[in-house]
Amino acid sequence: MSPESSSANFTVWPGVPYPLGATLDGNGVNFAVYSESATAMHLCLFDPQDPLREIARLPLADQTNHVFHGYVPQLPEGSLYGFRADGPWAPERGLRFNLAKLLVDPYARAISGQVDWKQPIHGHVVGAPKEIADPRDSSAGVPRSVVTRDAFDWSDDKKPEVLWRKAIVYELHVKGFTRTLAGIPEHLRGTYAGLAHPVAIDHLKSLGVTTVELLPVHESASEGFLVERGQSNYWGYNTLGFFAPDQRFSSSGTRGQQIVEFKNLIKALHQAGIEVILDVVYNHTCEGNHLGPTLSFRGLDNPTYYWAEASNPARYRDFTGCGNSLDASHPQTLKLMLDSLRYWVSDMHVDGFRFDLAPTLARTADGEFSRRSEFFSAVYQDPILSRVKLIAEPWDVGPNGYRVGEFPLLFAEWNDRYRHTLRRFWRGDPGQLADLGYRLSGSSDFFRASGRRPSASVNFVTCHDGFTLNDLVSFSQKHNEANGEENRDGSGENHSANWGVEGVTDDPHVLALRDRMKRNFIASLFLSVGTPMLLAGDEFGRTQNGNNNAYCQDNALGWLSWNHSDRDAALLDFTRQCIALRQSQPVLQRRNFFHGGTLDQSKYRDLVWYHPDGREMERADWEKASQKCLGMFLGGDAITARSPTGVRVTGDTLLAYFNADAVAIDALLPRVSGGEQWELLLDTVYERTESLSLAAGSHTILPARSIRVFRQKASTSVTSG
Repeated sequence: MSPESSSANFTVWPGVPYPLGATLDGNGVNFAVYSESATAMHLCLFDPQDPLREIARLPLADQTNHVFHGYVPQLPEGSLYGFRADGPWAPERGLRFNLAKLLVDPYARAISGQVDWKQPIHGHVVGAPKEIADPRDSSAGVPRSVVTRDAFDWSDDKKPEVLWRKAIVYELHVKGFTRTLAGIPEHLRGTYAGLAHPVAIDHLKSLGVTTVELLPVHESASEGFLVERGQSNYWGYNTLGFFAPDQRFSSSGTRGQQIVEFKNLIKALHQAGIEVILDVVYNHTCEGNHLGPTLSFRGLDNPTYYWAEASNPARYRDFTGCGNSLDASHPQTLKLMLDSLRYWVSDMHVDGFRFDLAPTLARTADGEFSRRSEFFSAVYQDPILSRVKLIAEPWDVGPNGYRVGEFPLLFAEWNDRYRHTLRRFWRGDPGQLADLGYRLSGSSDFFRASGRRPSASVNFVTCHDGFTLNDLVSFSQKHNEANGEENRDGSGENHSANWGVEGVTDDPHVLALRDRMKRNFIASLFLSVGTPMLLAGDEFGRTQNGNNNAYCQDNALGWLSWNHSDRDAALLDFTRQCIALRQSQPVLQRRNFFHGGTLDQSKYRDLVWYHPDGREMERADWEKASQKCLGMFLGGDAITARSPTGVRVTGDTLLAYFNADAVAIDALLPRVSGGEQWELLLDTVYERTESLSLAAGSHTILPARSIRVFRQKASTSVTSG
């Protein structure tokens, strides 16, 4: 049966132009899709029992404000559909309409099926000397959009609303986190339901995590070159649908079931008191450069969605390194982004977002980054988005794309200066103390001027993109051979201290030093002011065998190994100690930046830097390249509050010595007002610190490459609110 004759079985009413996408009302479905330049738009319906069979092709004849719309009565939930857009094929003007190409709805709430690169999914004839339209039908290679229902019982859901200064962020991949986790039924491992399982949540809670940051869960597609190699884009930074939960992680189905399963995940995490932040990729799509496939945006309205080169509209401006860049300066593209973000907050109940390559979103019509861009202005005034957690990855690959510290109010930022400084310091590089002081105390040099607080600095030593913590101290060179790119991919800035032994070793001295360095990094992270972020698996020594770019490794290399023989129980226990220490100490949960000097109306000081000989650091000490030891004093008496009964309460005073030198150092424990004894809280030489009390003014040995943390107890205990 041809689409033309089968269309007689369906009726199309005019419908309405809003909301965009497919809206089910119980009596039928309203379809609305935006295109400024299309001359006609067709709705294609497919047989739910045989998704490859097109059962109707219906013209959306009504158009309002560039929105084609129509209403199909009696169409049920679960219906499969797509669009075909007609118009000029004129790449030289940026127009790439091709009626032979099926297009995914940009507003689809669910997407079913995968991109098939063996089908003619390109709008042009691949390999032709000139860009000419390919007349072959692409529908066999394009996923279907799904008509879904929004109903879900959120009645007992309560967002945790964790204070920024109390947040412990944990970056994880939905599949990788549970794919091998014993105790979770096999059919649930690697899925939304697997992450919602009590076994997974118990680990997060026992660790002290308050906030999980999920690698992309928007529907994505793998690049053709990966498919040819038998690989996939495991991380998912290649978006196809900005409203649709990725069907890869659904254990229950792909016809809308993925939505319900994702909502159940959010609800389960919220019940455990854990927030959910999504890593979102609005900077580019999976359609790639001008030679990429036509799957959705390119075929619907190429000039609206993508940045084009001004001198050659057939080509794209690429601020992302992925072939294309979404143009957030265009009102409709900006609307798409904001509608998507609001949907994930309002309908899916997520608690915030981490924006991949965020400067691309903040580029104005001239292509330059601006703190007053359309994107920032829209988010700032939005009553929903302005109240959730917002984190920027503050760099892209476009001109002047490195923007750490330059994002406006409301945004926290991944602070890679923190990562680089901590790695260089613990590697033993000279001249790191001055930068280290800023990083440990909240990076005021980057974030104070904008009016933001220390929590704007998201501190991390490792993340998904780079070495794991175990590999950071075990490899000086990347080993990405399994990626199939002859080890050319991946960053070269990921190496850390490696003392002559590369990779796996049985040398007990090397192993002991590596273990200590892992403890140094973890302790540094949770002793630093700002928002700490821990990479999943680092707490028990996860390895990727030296691969620092496992984006295409959907296998044991990219998954967490939960086998007890592969888990470092001592490191896991140490990490829990460090998180618990942070959560118990108000001085590590700073609302505001340190004053440094004597506080007004108080004899107490909130921050003092000490030389190991017990005196305060002077300019010459900071500038001395060979100096590799630093003491950080955090004055608990400077943290004051009023209890409900009106009693003045204070926090503990902490003193942390960081010694990256290759030799032990004799350090003096300073005398400060309010205490005569220093109690040892943490010593990274050991897996578990033994109780020890030393007199103020006495000496202590700081072992090579180690941290020692002391405290003087507050006279009145405090639970910070």
